[in-house]
Amino acid sequence: GGVGFTQYATAAYTDNILDDYTYYGMDYIKDKYKVDFKNPGEKDKIKSTQDNTNDIATEVTLYGMEQYEQFPTALETHFGGSQRASVLAAAAGLTTAMATGNSNAGLNGWYLSMLLHKEGWSRLGFYGYDLQDQCGSANTESFRADEGCVGELRGANYPNYAM
Repeated sequence: GGVGFTQYATAAYTDNILDDYTYYGMDYIKDKYKVDFKNPGEKDKIKSTQDNTNDIATEVTLYGMEQYEQFPTALETHFGGSQRASVLAAAAGLTTAMATGNSNAGLNGWYLSMLLHKEGWSRLGFYGYDLQDQCGSANTESFRADEGCVGELRGANYPNYAM
């Protein structure tokens, strides 16, 4: 689970599904916020606010959850919840970061998606191993040098993720 190993394999393993959810998000920000992600410019960003992060990440996550429910084979293929959670979170985080031009907003979108997934389907990983999927939210809003530096200074995998 989390941003670590599961995500390492997820992009290749879930290619078309991850693409679908991400492109849905790109279409959403283009239609709602007029963000031209194909020809990005300074004017093609929205303000990085919690409301915008909530809106975009929630929309993309709920779309993905609806698709998993509509296509149960995909739901079962993306095993244990960890992979589903990572696919949904990656699409939500990518879309949020693209819309705002802010990597920290993208991480907040990622973790909001994890919490929405947990709320909707009760678990994120095998046997309740989902701490790593939930513990990052606090780190994105703190500036403790060992845990909360902005994404550009620490990377998304540091420090609290399963290896």
